[in-house]
Amino acid sequence: MRYLKVLPLDEVLALLSHEFTCIPSTETVLLEAASGRITARPIFGTYSVPEIHLAAMDGIAIVSADTNSASEQHPVTLGRAARVNTGNVVPPGYDAVIMIEDVWEADGNYTIRKSAGPWQHVRPAGEDLAESEMVMPSRHLIRPHETGALATYGITQIEGITVRIGLIPTGSELVAPGTRPAPGQVVESNTMMAKAMLESVGARCTRYPFVEDKPEKIRDAIIKACKDNDIVIVSAGSSAGTKDYTADVIAGLGEVLVHGIATKPGKPAIIGKVDKKPVFGLPGYPLSALTVIREIILPFLRNYGLFVPEPQVVRAGITSAIPKEIGSDEFVLCTLGKVGKRWTVSPQSKGAGVQMSAVRANAYLRVPRESEGFNTGDTVDARLMVPVQEAENALLITGSHDPVIDYLADLIRSQGVTLLSTHVGSMGGILTLKKDECHAAPTHLLAEDGSYNSTYLRKYLPGVEVDLLCVAGRQQGIVSRDGIGFSDLPGRLFINRQKGSGTRMLLDYELKRVGIDPSAIPGYEREVSTHIAVALAVKSGEADTGMCVYSAAKALGLPFVPVAQERYELAFRKKYAEDPRLAALIAAIRSPGFKKILINLGGYDTKETGYIRQGNF
Repeated sequence: MRYLKVLPLDEVLALLSHEFTCIPSTETVLLEAASGRITARPIFGTYSVPEIHLAAMDGIAIVSADTNSASEQHPVTLGRAARVNTGNVVPPGYDAVIMIEDVWEADGNYTIRKSAGPWQHVRPAGEDLAESEMVMPSRHLIRPHETGALATYGITQIEGITVRIGLIPTGSELVAPGTRPAPGQVVESNTMMAKAMLESVGARCTRYPFVEDKPEKIRDAIIKACKDNDIVIVSAGSSAGTKDYTADVIAGLGEVLVHGIATKPGKPAIIGKVDKKPVFGLPGYPLSALTVIREIILPFLRNYGLFVPEPQVVRAGITSAIPKEIGSDEFVLCTLGKVGKRWTVSPQSKGAGVQMSAVRANAYLRVPRESEGFNTGDTVDARLMVPVQEAENALLITGSHDPVIDYLADLIRSQGVTLLSTHVGSMGGILTLKKDECHAAPTHLLAEDGSYNSTYLRKYLPGVEVDLLCVAGRQQGIVSRDGIGFSDLPGRLFINRQKGSGTRMLLDYELKRVGIDPSAIPGYEREVSTHIAVALAVKSGEADTGMCVYSAAKALGLPFVPVAQERYELAFRKKYAEDPRLAALIAAIRSPGFKKILINLGGYDTKETGYIRQGNF
């Protein structure tokens, strides 16, 4: 089956509301687990609170009429009174309490100089809640503090609404999480992600065993899941590929309502109806599946009465353009942070299979289907994936990649700072710093005179006070599977770093110095954005060799022949030096623990680690 008519996202959500009655299931929930749940029916008190009149103060219980004539000029000694403490039962016949501070006691008699009104300092029976009074209506979201009140009122469990969802992973190539996949195999992660996302709003999910790519087995799995659940989600098998049977199976069991949604990623998604129940087909790519769950299935659960919060939106300046064609809503994962007083948002990789984009992202953008995209510098709506406080504590690092950046992120996390790094190469980082759109730019730009970084800061940030913090001296060299050196590069399949990266500039500097023409190196034009990506390409056999830092080669157990030691520094505007986020990073770089990490990784010189070159470059 090929795509049916591709529908816009808004029309898909409207169709879901029209096609399904969305009656939720209910389940009994112990009070300890009731926070965040939605009540299925009203909750009533089982007894009054308090059940009898109680003293609200330490003092004496009295009959208020006995005090009418009491005054400073005419003290009254009471003929009837009972000593009570806060919370004690007020004895029958008494209707008020006088604080002990206002009472003079002598020989067991109580004298007062002020009258008391009826029910003064008394908590009457049912003051908080009367027996059979409604505590909460149905469809009420129980807040954490309300569980204490429910306990006080005798409630030990509640009936909560839920939606039972069956998750069916399909694909003959699937292996379970924890299993290292062989070539051609895939770890089944989409139903794990779906379960976590859907249960976070109160759904109850069942993950069924893997189903082979055979129509009859997919059919049997959907029939069983429809009997047991309110909603069924089939993972993978939703594209227009030749082995994607889900749409045909749904059509044979019921009706395919949608096959093709105008979103990117997520276009291949399926929505069908079997036994009057919604059946969704998720795309196999993880970020496509994430988009369908977040933008379609979670909003749909609101129709059942579950509370699905809207993401918080902040207005932010975008650091790079996002071009697109009119016709589809496009969703782009991003890193978001505050530089000075301005929110800044940077797009991550848009590859549907790049799950680390979702790990690194703390926000995302929706580029509307009628739009041709965003231009650099546009102010856009960034939808938060984390609490706004966490986004405000983000430290934006943009520039050259090095594995030690991840270790620094870990070191400062205990201080509440989230380090978000974007790998655009040293030159990309300098240009981002020039636009004041990041807190610091890792850089290792080699000038013709053999110096590092300062020449480029003078050129691109003239008159701006910029400091350079030395992370380490580091070895760059040739990585391979057979120990080749720089002079052996001609004729060997190469994997390169991107233009503007310090590694690329060092490579070109050394090629020119020894007289090697780049055209003699096959693969010179193929680019990746990290040192680890270079080493991985070599280890997998996609390339014979490349240039990277020693720590990346060591991590993958590959031979490494040094070419040069370079100065890897963080450039930052001096005005941000006292920013607590940047101060935490500087302290971490200067810490003994970080130097120990550098030594253990190998290939780093720590003699000047933590040293700051100050100046107006």
